[in-house]
Amino acid sequence: MNDNRPIGVFDSGLGGLTVYKALKEALPDESFVYLGDTARLPYGTKSAETVTQYALQAARRLVEEDIKLLVVACNTASAQALPGLKKALPELPCFGVIEPGARAAAEASSSGHIVVLATEGTVRSEAYPKHIQQYNPQARVHSLACNLLVALVEEGWHEGPEAEAVVSRYFQMLNGVSFDALVLGCTHFPLLKETIRKFLPAETKLVDSATTTAKAVKDYLNGSGKFKKSPRKEEDRFLVTDAPERFRRLAKRFLPGANISAVEQVDPVISR
Repeated sequence: MNDNRPIGVFDSGLGGLTVYKALKEALPDESFVYLGDTARLPYGTKSAETVTQYALQAARRLVEEDIKLLVVACNTASAQALPGLKKALPELPCFGVIEPGARAAAEASSSGHIVVLATEGTVRSEAYPKHIQQYNPQARVHSLACNLLVALVEEGWHEGPEAEAVVSRYFQMLNGVSFDALVLGCTHFPLLKETIRKFLPAETKLVDSATTTAKAVKDYLNGSGKFKKSPRKEEDRFLVTDAPERFRRLAKRFLPGANISAVEQVDPVISR
């Protein structure tokens, strides 16, 4: 039952590296192939139809790498494209970041009052409220689109006065909403965790969908017996559809200390 094939991780760009990092920590012996669709980011402002098309193309590109399962490490793609991916690729186990994060949020909140920070596309999909209410039908979920936080992270301004000013402005938009759990509903946002924490009461629970997704994948491998059998030797691979040097440079902000010496550029994925 062991399966030495790599795990595929897909994101619109860099943010999914927080999910990749969590997966590596949970599954240190596994091999990974990461695909960032950097030619067509951001996904957060695009229509559901476009996001689904892009995600399916990327998934099929990763299938060519003989992956054993796919992690959609993008909240927008998880919210809008996961059902389409599962339908189009029924033999490929697919995991998104929404459902594990929603379950963790429902379990973390004692009051049922939850805030989700996400991008416009994820908020528009209403995926987090729908999934959270599957676990707690009485939950009251307030979703806030925070697109500017993505740019802050990619500029390396996730700490300091600039980040604090923008986070403060977003929290003002909550207009006094009461909550005891907050979901980091974009894969960039874990890098802002310390800054966000400054604006929250100490008892507020922060839910990171990257770590909850890694746990879901590990649980699946435990149940299916598809862990890698041989000791880890292969280098993880990083594929992008544009600007590999920029990806390699910015990846160091998401993976401090990691040695990402080679990033492969692949042709923008063509629909088949």
